Amino acid sequence: MAKIAIMGYGTVGSGVYEVIKTNSGIVNTKAKEDIDVKYVLDLRDFPGDPVEEVLTHDFNDILNDDEVSVVVEVMGGINPAYEFTKALLEKGKSVCTSNKELVAEHGAELIRIAEEKNINYLFEASVGGGIPILRPLISSITADRIQEIKGILNGTTNYMLTKMSKEGLEYDDVLKDAQNRGYAERNPAADVEGYDACRKISILMSLALEAQVDYRDVYTEGITAITKTDIDYAKAMGKAIKLLGYGRTTDEGSWAFVAPHLVNETSPLYMVNDVFNGICITGNMLGQVMFYGRGAGKEATAAAVVSDVVDAVKHKNTHVIINWAEGKYELCPIDVLVTEKLVRVEAENRNRAKAAVRAVFGEVSFVELPGHDDEFGFVTPRSTEAEIDEKLGLLLNSDVIDNIIGTIRIEVQ
Repeated sequence: MAKIAIMGYGTVGSGVYEVIKTNSGIVNTKAKEDIDVKYVLDLRDFPGDPVEEVLTHDFNDILNDDEVSVVVEVMGGINPAYEFTKALLEKGKSVCTSNKELVAEHGAELIRIAEEKNINYLFEASVGGGIPILRPLISSITADRIQEIKGILNGTTNYMLTKMSKEGLEYDDVLKDAQNRGYAERNPAADVEGYDACRKISILMSLALEAQVDYRDVYTEGITAITKTDIDYAKAMGKAIKLLGYGRTTDEGSWAFVAPHLVNETSPLYMVNDVFNGICITGNMLGQVMFYGRGAGKEATAAAVVSDVVDAVKHKNTHVIINWAEGKYELCPIDVLVTEKLVRVEAENRNRAKAAVRAVFGEVSFVELPGHDDEFGFVTPRSTEAEIDEKLGLLLNSDVIDNIIGTIRIEVQ
């Protein structure tokens, strides 16, 4: 019998406990061994909950119990999760986690310790919730050079953008709705500012490049500046706005960034709506494959964690190789990335303003909205971010452009 412990009895931790108890027959058959939860660590008490029988408030109960071979870490955050996880691995216990903050910050180091101890540090649920995305990168898509990873990695922002598009609402209204439904926290910054997606794309790119992609180097924009008018422009262009995590590798180097994008209706990500996630991976031999499903939620995330538990139990005394070196990978600066953007321009005299745009950018396509006589949009030619910014500066210095309202990148297909 495999004895395990769960650290954290919040949304995901309680879900892990439920999955193991409810699906014990399936889980035990897949693991080829009965899995028993010996401890659940939490600072709180849960009167009347069956977990009271195995509840402990002392981490050392888990650390010093030689019967416990696998520990689930679903506490979240860096501290004390990092100290606890490192101590457990050094003690020879495998750890399974959904903690994207910890994986993004210390994943390479914790994998190295697990390898040295011939155990495992597994983190499938840290990206994409219940979507099996990391295992394919680690063990299936191994004969390809990964050229691109792009996807909708945050269910909260995708829900908000979907609702803005379907119901014609403004950002503040959909944020309140997402908070009322429990999709967004009272402090929603991790989601709406793009920090959550930033950590996830850094994990994906670290696995693809087999080196540490520091999330602090990932250029990140959220959705806080997206308005109903931006959504209207997208619809006029036959597109939808999605917050995408992007990783791209060329002969010149690699980029990783997070930003809102205009997604064409021919893109597989166009129809990924509400709280769902969609992740596309492109290999030089495989071409493009897509992974789709619930990117968050108690049951989906818990199921992914338990899948890792099964893997850890099946691979006792066998390290599952994960190529993720501790040496930092230097990303290329966003300035040299080739892209195209929708630019919204405010101007009293449209004809003169359009002439100024053509004088600076050359031939462009214009987008106009009924009832918005004081502004218009145009799509830049493909060029580097730096070149586009430089030309926008020239445009602003002209005497016919009152203001550049905003810019949104266009998905490269």
